[in-house]
Amino acid sequence: MTSGMRITWTLAGSGWADCTVEDHQVKVELTASYISNAPEDFLTAVARLVAGEAETRAQFEAEPTVYRWIFYREGEDTWIRVLELRDGRDHDNKGNQIWSIQLGLDQLARAVIRCFDEVAKTYGESGYRGKWGEHFPRTELEALRRLWRTHQHPQNT
Repeated sequence: MTSGMRITWTLAGSGWADCTVEDHQVKVELTASYISNAPEDFLTAVARLVAGEAETRAQFEAEPTVYRWIFYREGEDTWIRVLELRDGRDHDNKGNQIWSIQLGLDQLARAVIRCFDEVAKTYGESGYRGKWGEHFPRTELEALRRLWRTHQHPQNT
């Protein structure tokens, strides 16, 4: 299994974000537009995976390109694929896989939480809204954090 991943979310301009995802071998840069709920959908997909779903998805609209995240879980292992598609309605098999990784569920949750904690620290919630055009995804981030903590310490629930 690969030892980890890093995700950064940088507000690139009014309504635009650059998402960099990397592991020890590959680094890819994705773009997201505020026309979709990219950060909320991304956080929710990971939360659903932590909660026990076997497959979840999220999509970043980059006008006209689309980046589709496909998450699979089996036990404590996850597999992630990122596809680049010309249209968001296209089937997965029309996409070009630009990144993939296998890692532990804990590593995935930690990387995503760390990413959005850094976003909140860098921009502040009002600064985020000013640049992105929508509220910071606090509800989705905290839902993921709660699920992750419960997953790590199930006896405390």
